[in-house]
This record gives sequence, structure tokens and C-alpha cells, in this order.
Amino acid sequence: MPHRHHSSPAHLLAPVMRGVLERIARAGHVPMHALSPQQARAAYAAGADVLELPAQTLTRVEDHFFATRDGAQLLARLYAPSAERLPVLLYFHGGGFTIGSVQTHDTLCRRLSHLAHCAVVSVDYRLAPEHRFPTAFEDAWDALAWLAASAASLGLDSSRIAVGGDSAGGTLAAACAIAARDAGLALALQLLFYPGTCGHQNTDSHRRFAQGFVLEEAHIRYFFNHYLRAPADRDDWRFAPLDGLDAHGELVDVGGVAPAWVGLAECDPLVDEGVLYADRLRLAGVPVDLEIYRGVVHEFIKMGRVVPQALQAHADAARALRKVFDHG
Repeated sequence: MPHRHHSSPAHLLAPVMRGVLERIARAGHVPMHALSPQQARAAYAAGADVLELPAQTLTRVEDHFFATRDGAQLLARLYAPSAERLPVLLYFHGGGFTIGSVQTHDTLCRRLSHLAHCAVVSVDYRLAPEHRFPTAFEDAWDALAWLAASAASLGLDSSRIAVGGDSAGGTLAAACAIAARDAGLALALQLLFYPGTCGHQNTDSHRRFAQGFVLEEAHIRYFFNHYLRAPADRDDWRFAPLDGLDAHGELVDVGGVAPAWVGLAECDPLVDEGVLYADRLRLAGVPVDLEIYRGVVHEFIKMGRVVPQALQAHADAARALRKVFDHG
């Protein structure tokens, strides 16, 4: 959805969002792309809760571990607002496949669990550059297979599972929805907050919002240089569900995947590819609910203390979950 061109896209920012960006600029932190991955993870973790709402208290918060295909043991944190047998959202955190963790997205997962009255299972998939593509996808799929097999023993409803995530986590959720279709695993929903979906960052929004809107072109290049093994990985559907190719070299088929709720930020390099993915799903006959939150940037859903659009996005996402889980 192309924007009208203007000398600077900064005029699109909501006043409260502009204030947040000004405070970030004044803080004068070293740019993330100038840090080592380990330093970048520490910096992101240190700031993860600064603009978040207070953490929601829940009845169940439990750490479980599951085995991946290569024998690694990974953390999956279970959140639930009650002890009843609830449907469950499997959640993948954002961070460009390089930073982020279950802990950096703890507040968000607690909030979604509370608002949607469902369980949330958040996954600590392995990060780049220690673990390059396709490890994050394989960990995400192994987490989904584990959850489908283990939900009943965890006291959850194995017949009502959704996948979701933000940014790179949205990429993983979308790719898992395709893999689930192929495996005959029925999912209730794919909940995608500003997902990365295209193999090459060449849309108009990538150009318009390349600098000064939290997620910068230099960050994206930094993350993908750590994550991808070679240029050919960009054309793999597990990285690029919008325009990636399957094992036969064909454009990946998205027909028959789970219904989607897609929440995008207007002032985000990823907004165009989010819209394009929603359109591609709709063309394939997949039900899609698309929301574009005006005047906000990438990462806004973790700014609920100061950005009202974050609260709206949380409420909309929870409503979508309740609807498919038959709570609404």
C-alpha cells in the first residue's frame, strides 16, 4: 500500500511516538549494528521493559523444556490465566533472529494470555550467528510439534493451537503455518505482528523508513548478515514466506494455511511486505484480518506504557484469538 510521497515521512508519526523517538535519540546509545551480537542482546534485554506496562500476574507461569531434532534442549515458558484446560498460542519473539528471548517478551506474552484468556507458550529458539538459517525455523517447527504432542499432558487443549510472533518471530509463525498445512496439523490462527515476509528488502517502505524509525536499514542488514548462510537463503520460503521458493523451485503455495490476523505499524520498513503478505493470503482464499496502526513504528507493541496504539493492538490481537478459540 504505497504512501503519498512527502519530503520526510516523519510527519506521519503520532505525537507520542515522535516523543519516544526523540527520547531514544537523546539517550545517545551506541547503534546496535555497531555492537557484537552478544552486546546487542544485552543492550536489547536492558531496554526491553522500559516502555512496557507492568507485568500481569497469572495463575500459571512455568518453564518447560523440549528437545529439538538435533538434541538441543530449549526453553518454552507457559503462561496461563487459570488452571482450566485452555487453548494455546505458541509465540516466537522478535529480534532479527539475532537478539531477543523469552524474557524480553515476557510482559507481552503475559498480557496476551490475560486479555485472550488463553495459554501462551513462548519459545527460546536458538539465535544467530551461533545458529544460522534454518535453525530458528527448525526450532520453531520442533516447538510446534512438541506442543501439539504435549498439550494434553500440560493441561492444555491440543485441538485449539495458534502460532504467533512479532517481526522475525512473525516470520517464524508464518512459516510454521505453511509447514503445519503440509503436515496436516490444523492451526486455529497465525497472529502476525509486523512480520518479515520478503526475501529482499526492496519495497517502498524499506526506502521511506530506512533511518530514524527504530528499525533501521543498517539493523536489518546486520541481523540478516548474521542469520543467513548465503544469498540463496533469501529465496527460501522458510525465510521469505511471501516470495520464497519451495523445494521444487516454485513460489511457495500459501493456500490452505491457518487464518491470519496481521497487525502492522504504519511507519515501519516492514509495513509494505506485511500488506503484500495479507493480500497474498487473501488471494489464496485464506481469511485475513489486517490492521495498520497509524503513526507508530516497529516494536510499538512493547511500548504499552506510553503508546495507546500498543494497547489497541493488544486488544485487537486478543479479540482475534478469542474469536477463533470460541471465547468471543
